[in-house]
Amino acid sequence: MDFYEFYTGKCFDAYRYLGAHVSEEGTVFRTFAPSASKISVIGEFSGWEERPMEKVHDGNFWEYISADAEPGMMYKYRIYDREGNWTDHCDPYGYGMELRPNTASYIRNMGKYRFKDTAWMKKRTDCRDRALNIFEVHFGSFRKPGDKPDEWYRYDEMADILIPYVKENRYNYIELMPLCEYPSDESWGYQGTGFFSPTSRYGTADQLKRFVDVCHQNGIGVILDFVPVHFAVDGYALAKYDGTALYEYPHSAVGYSEWGSCNFMHSRGEVRSFLQSAANYWLTEYHMDGLRMDAISRAIYWQGMPERGVNSNAVGFLREMNRGLKERHPSVILAAEDSTCFPGVTKDTEEGGLGFDYKWDMGWMNDTLDYFRTDPEYRSENYHKLTFSMAYYYDERYLLPLSHDEVVHGKATILQKMNGDYGQKFPQARAFYMYMYAHPGKKLNFMGNEIGHFREWDEKREQDWNLLDYPAHRQFHLFMRDLNRFYLEHPAFSERDYDPEGFQWIECHAEEKCIYAFERRSAAAGYSRERIAAVFNFSDRMQEHCLTVDGAGELRPLFSSDAACYGGTRQTPERELRVADGKCTVELKPFSAVYFEVIPLRSFARSMSSSASSKASGR
Repeated sequence: MDFYEFYTGKCFDAYRYLGAHVSEEGTVFRTFAPSASKISVIGEFSGWEERPMEKVHDGNFWEYISADAEPGMMYKYRIYDREGNWTDHCDPYGYGMELRPNTASYIRNMGKYRFKDTAWMKKRTDCRDRALNIFEVHFGSFRKPGDKPDEWYRYDEMADILIPYVKENRYNYIELMPLCEYPSDESWGYQGTGFFSPTSRYGTADQLKRFVDVCHQNGIGVILDFVPVHFAVDGYALAKYDGTALYEYPHSAVGYSEWGSCNFMHSRGEVRSFLQSAANYWLTEYHMDGLRMDAISRAIYWQGMPERGVNSNAVGFLREMNRGLKERHPSVILAAEDSTCFPGVTKDTEEGGLGFDYKWDMGWMNDTLDYFRTDPEYRSENYHKLTFSMAYYYDERYLLPLSHDEVVHGKATILQKMNGDYGQKFPQARAFYMYMYAHPGKKLNFMGNEIGHFREWDEKREQDWNLLDYPAHRQFHLFMRDLNRFYLEHPAFSERDYDPEGFQWIECHAEEKCIYAFERRSAAAGYSRERIAAVFNFSDRMQEHCLTVDGAGELRPLFSSDAACYGGTRQTPERELRVADGKCTVELKPFSAVYFEVIPLRSFARSMSSSASSKASGR
């Protein structure tokens, strides 16, 4: 570790020096605690008796070497403040921790596991010009081995459960809610105590590595939720680590977040080095394919409030961390959960942006769900909630999220949010998802949404898999699987997500009818370019509507939300629509959506000519 870089906030590998490291001579323990008056290591290797650490380097670092400490043993740092009071702390740079409520760190040999994912790592990309379909998962409640809140499958066991499901349902990335160690199950990992420790709820570091490795061998990327803004207040962890506010702000006005956790003080170089080393650690040591960074609005603005002004130190930290991570891992995905209008979140750092690959489109999510909550009688008044997203869309590279946050705390699940009774919710949900998947932007869907979950998510219980015993939910699950496959297989829906040439409105002023239509196009040149028209009727009545589709000879149906196999009413396939003088009339069932392949006029004319010639020759 370069000490100058550590102090100036430019270090990305502090975890290689700090923490507990196994060597042939034993284990060396190092920690950074500049204001401590004395520090000892206590652990299994010493019978939990104190082993005094010595100051090294400039006196702000402490070190102890033990010939008896071995991988798998537990330890803590007993840190004395300037008044002689002591607190036992876990290791901020520890590679493993005990299961709550216990708080010791584990010694880990991080060089033991050997990945077998070379082929994946070589071809990995950030997916800007291809499909990115993310399945968001809470590791402990996807499936459970028992009915108790503190029973979970291990990381390696989950590989045999989750990966086949993700492949069957045609997602190509998994996003895992935070796996850094945390004390409270109810925080879901967003208030961490061990930023380098995979939570022991689900096993060890090597077991997590195996999970990621097997995902890669099956063609699935893994994104990890990462929390660079705040941390848990528990006294055994980062809070007042050396007896002073080492990681947090010393002032209460900005020291605590709205969740009651401690805010990181991003103006300190040591804190920056800690956080960006943690980010690099997960990408390097576990081969994670990306980081979704939580609560970025709380870093951009003081306490997340624009009226309090921009936190320039935190903004600078995000910019430099993202720049450093992309230099080291060009193909990873860096996504920001940010609901602000702060400009340049996905702009390159060289151009003054924050350097994220994607920004969550929270505006799209809120507007769209509000629209579908509305009674169809009043949707005309809210018509442009569904067109507004394209007015700002090209300002950033957006990702469309339907995350865990939208199915908890009384908000209702995605299916529940649809207006009407039980039977009316399913066709609306199908049409809603077809709108989402056709809309520009990468996709994220939280577990349970794909089976029409009715119960709000609870981290203590597994998903209600018994719903698949009911025809409506089983058919909806089939619909989501086929829609996911359609999205992955059709480049028009992803190849030009951030190119204005990839999207064109066909109909965005049918307010009274609640009908919308737009076209998506791939980037391929010539006649091989894919064109797909997506047409939606979000009213509760059957309607006909005239569409103007430039340069088209025919619209051929590809996918319909109203197909009987999905629970719809249509027993026969949608019919082809002949386009004359650029116009055609489409018949739309209530609460329905249809994707059409747009056959260019010239291609259609050649096809008709060839057909006529075949008939004339008797073939």
